[in-house]
Amino acid sequence: MMLALKPNCECCDKNLPPAATDARICTYECTFCADCAGNRFENTCPNCGGNLVPRPIRTEKQLLKHPASTNRFTKAHPECADLHG
Repeated sequence: MMLALKPNCECCDKNLPPAATDARICTYECTFCADCAGNRFENTCPNCGGNLVPRPIRTEKQLLKHPASTNRFTKAHPECADLHG
């Protein structure tokens, strides 16, 4: 199964294109930007408790064969409440 490469941070909704070096994921592919992952969640996924690590970057050639997801997702984590006022 291929990583979905979700297009945004589920906390602050920052765009995270496939080549983003600041995308972080857990084992369930919950996706956050590095700022939210580190500063809001201490690099621990608020959904599953697993660690958040840098998301791999898919090559352009492989993106043609296996495109990134375009489905945006955010979740109302208490740590993100100030962003969604």
